[in-house]
Amino acid sequence: MYKVVSSSPEETYRIGSLLGQVLPTNSIVSLRGDLAAGKTTFTKGFVAGATRNDKIDVSSPTFVYLNIYEGNKAVYHFDLYRLRDSDEFIGMGFDDAFYADGISCIEWSDRIENILPEGVITVELAHVSETERSIDIHPYQDNWELPK
Repeated sequence: MYKVVSSSPEETYRIGSLLGQVLPTNSIVSLRGDLAAGKTTFTKGFVAGATRNDKIDVSSPTFVYLNIYEGNKAVYHFDLYRLRDSDEFIGMGFDDAFYADGISCIEWSDRIENILPEGVITVELAHVSETERSIDIHPYQDNWELPK
């Protein structure tokens, strides 16, 4: 596990960007954390890193469930806060993104935990203080580290 405490939203963004840069296509990232834990800030950085474009306007797709960002690597950004269960996810055909040519980044992935493929990278974000967030990255392989 990679564990770090971010001291600012900018640092949370940077950590997300680093992860987005190094993950290969077809990766799946499960984002976990309470409301306002920093998931969207992390995702903004992640999208910038994966697509190699920090000008993309990233917003949480709470009401549409999915935003797709094109670039160096496409990112399928899911926000499943309002989703009932995995049957609804499958019924909308969203599980196809797991096998598409891109990276799936899933907020509130606990809603579909029973259908997530093996090899998911879990990122847990939690409040430490007003500006600090703990970020725990559980990779799919041992001895993995995020580049500096």
